[in-house]
Amino acid sequence: MKTTIRKRTYEAIYRLLDRVSPIDYDCGKLCGAICCTCGEHGETDQELGIYLLPGEEKLFSKKEDWLTWTKERAQNFDFPESWTGKVSFVKCKTPPTCPREKRPLQCRFFPLEPHLTEDGRLRLILSALDLPYSCPLIAERMELNPSFIQATYTVWTHLLRDPLIFDLVEMDSESREAEGLPLRFVR
Repeated sequence: MKTTIRKRTYEAIYRLLDRVSPIDYDCGKLCGAICCTCGEHGETDQELGIYLLPGEEKLFSKKEDWLTWTKERAQNFDFPESWTGKVSFVKCKTPPTCPREKRPLQCRFFPLEPHLTEDGRLRLILSALDLPYSCPLIAERMELNPSFIQATYTVWTHLLRDPLIFDLVEMDSESREAEGLPLRFVR
């Protein structure tokens, strides 16, 4: 898969998101980093990991001792048709003590997800994923830092310029709408 996003753009995005957090402290302290540790100690039979956005793998050596890497065919997963070839999946080997400054984007955005409305406007929602754990930020409807919301929104406006990422967000948004999932907009 060929992305239009350069390594230095991803580096700038990481730097921007390093400066913000959903709450005023590491939100993993609320729940024992359940999103990182889920599946590690018998909490669930699912082993969780995340996929990297196209081109995001450029930020990693693939030799990180805190990550397990796999490359999977995009066609074997629920990705848009425009996603061909391999997708990088990572799983933290050292939860909950991963290097925060190196966390992939999916970790940095959580619990927010991009959503495109029917008229094509970008909105941010609280994660609508069916998770095998309860995130206090979502379950307790905790107020998120405005700076985190704004930085996440800004990043998504840039990421959506890439056709592959746009296709993914559009597909996910249409799927949520078709399933009638309740959407909790934060921006």
